[in-house]
Amino acid sequence: MQPGYPPQQPPVNNNMTMSIVAIFLFWPLAIPAIINASKVNPLLQQGDYAGAQAAAAESRKWSKWALIVGISWYVIAILCCALGGLGAIMSGDNSTY
Repeated sequence: MQPGYPPQQPPVNNNMTMSIVAIFLFWPLAIPAIINASKVNPLLQQGDYAGAQAAAAESRKWSKWALIVGISWYVIAILCCALGGLGAIMSGDNSTY
């Protein structure tokens, strides 16, 4: 290490990819994820490594919640449709209009 240069910090993952994927599953929670992900690189350029890590952690948290809620919502919807169709078949309801 040369004198006069600060130690090199490891890169911080801004989680933008996960945030963008999350917006297709449950956008209300993905918006704060994208906002926080977009703060990481400017904070690193300003030298605020701790702030960049905090923004990345917030982005990761919101993205994970958006993914969990979105995937759960789709699974519940598919199950309801499948069980509703199965119920119609089992009841023998073959009426036509």
